[in-house]
Amino acid sequence: MTDLFREIDEDLRRDNLLKLWKRFGPHLIVGAVLIVVIASGILGWREYQKREREAEGARYVAAADLVRNGKTDEAQAAFAGIATSTTSGRAVLARLEAAGLKAKAGDAAGALSAYDAIAADSSIDRSFRDLATILSAINGLKAGDAKAIVDRLKPLTDAGSPWHGSALELTALAQLKGGDKEAARSTYQKLADDLSAPQSLRARAAEMVAALGT
Repeated sequence: MTDLFREIDEDLRRDNLLKLWKRFGPHLIVGAVLIVVIASGILGWREYQKREREAEGARYVAAADLVRNGKTDEAQAAFAGIATSTTSGRAVLARLEAAGLKAKAGDAAGALSAYDAIAADSSIDRSFRDLATILSAINGLKAGDAKAIVDRLKPLTDAGSPWHGSALELTALAQLKGGDKEAARSTYQKLADDLSAPQSLRARAAEMVAALGT
């Protein structure tokens, strides 16, 4: 009798399972297929990104080789191509490299325009934008407007900026260029007293304070 009940119980379970399978089986199969497809897609996308990064790296190295070989025009074109064909960090570096090559080639206006465009691009990380501002100020000291350089550097002279030491030194140079000796001396003194600034910058600032006198 016990065996009979067991068989009946097993038959009932089998029937219930068959009913459940008929009801939910197709959905389970579709779900399983979707999981496999999604997983394959994720793996494929990661592999694609890896290949893209490797290709971008190779292009960047090739452009840098052009610079080392003195092929400035070709290097500029190569870096410009990298900057427009990718959204990775290399795009920003490529833009900075291209701007630097313009400055090296004597195209001061083109370099300043390129640096200022990077500094004004809100889609770029703040550290790169600030670096572009510093580089723009360095190149602008030769032919740029001294007051405009001082104004542009002002946000970077705050102690919270990682560039504040360099920004203070460039500000003092711009003030000297603009003929404001007292303002320059005050800025150099501020830099010389700034314990958070690199020692080399503080030493140069102290020398300039002494040279400018009272």
